Amino acid sequence: MIVTSQPRAEMALSAALKSGPSHAYLFRGPRGAGKRDAARAFAAEILAGAAEDEEDARRRALLDPSPHPDLVWLAPKGAQHMVEEVREQVIRASAYRPYEGGKRVFVIEAAETMRDESQNAMLKTLEEPPEFVHLILLTAEPAALLETIASRCQPVDFAPLPPEAVEAALQGDTAGGVDANEAAAAARLSAGDVELARVLLGAPGRKLRGEAEGFAAAALGEGGAASSWQAMLKSAERAGEEAESAVREALEEEKEAGMKRSARDIADASKRAGRRRRTDLLDLGLSLVAAWFRDLAATASGAADVAYNRDRLAALQSQAAGLDPSSARRAAELVQDTRRRLDLNVSEELALEALSFRLAAVLG
Repeated sequence: MIVTSQPRAEMALSAALKSGPSHAYLFRGPRGAGKRDAARAFAAEILAGAAEDEEDARRRALLDPSPHPDLVWLAPKGAQHMVEEVREQVIRASAYRPYEGGKRVFVIEAAETMRDESQNAMLKTLEEPPEFVHLILLTAEPAALLETIASRCQPVDFAPLPPEAVEAALQGDTAGGVDANEAAAAARLSAGDVELARVLLGAPGRKLRGEAEGFAAAALGEGGAASSWQAMLKSAERAGEEAESAVREALEEEKEAGMKRSARDIADASKRAGRRRRTDLLDLGLSLVAAWFRDLAATASGAADVAYNRDRLAALQSQAAGLDPSSARRAAELVQDTRRRLDLNVSEELALEALSFRLAAVLG
């Protein structure tokens, strides 16, 4: 039996087990929505159903990491899946018969981080897999997968978790010393993403929240506007440089292992990964700024109880004193508009500088 916090996905997977599972699935939904746990439970049921000792097969498949020889779980070691690992551990390995029982299950976590080369190489496996093979691809960014890959998989959708479910998942963190109000704020700011909520509870997340709040405070006239958005941009740039370095190192390892990689290919792929990481972190920072203005509007309207940043109520109430709620709402809209502009590859520095001026004009 599959038990998840996603009723629709649970129903779809339970029905699949009754009728006979398909050869390939695409679990798609935001990070932290429970795709990984659901995939492990689904794989365990597939393997148990084809085993002589169902309970033992299920027990071993549910362990993480799993010692079951017919469950192959591939997660990226860095910013991307290495091409050779996909070829050896999934594409070629799927041709081998089960070591025990009658099924083999291959799970590819963060499938969107497979390069086009790996995705194209998987097409034949997805089109004509051996009858004993089942593939489960997990992705938080389905648009990053080739259409030829997505179209060959049966989709299973996962919705963002409600704040209460995220808070429940964070209970272990609060037991470890995390403030309950901070955990409640992280649950709401994460938009249903447990993993992101945990990031926000860590040192990098707290730093980013501080930069976002500094940006908002500067727009309200409480500090240097330029230095506030520059701090956020510098943090994103550092994260991008780290991602670029990690991908370059992974590609160099592939080259040394015999993969054909030109210096230009390595440089281009590394730069793309760096840009993506930088933009993602900047987008997260701006989403936190927008959430702050949203909370200011709510607080100024006398509805502080619906604030996301419930661990910062004193600061919100201080800034909301005498503030026109409509101005705060308009400020949140401007931030969201800047996030959309970043998707169009505009200059990040110019976009943030322009946002700073627009916010100052709206907030007076």
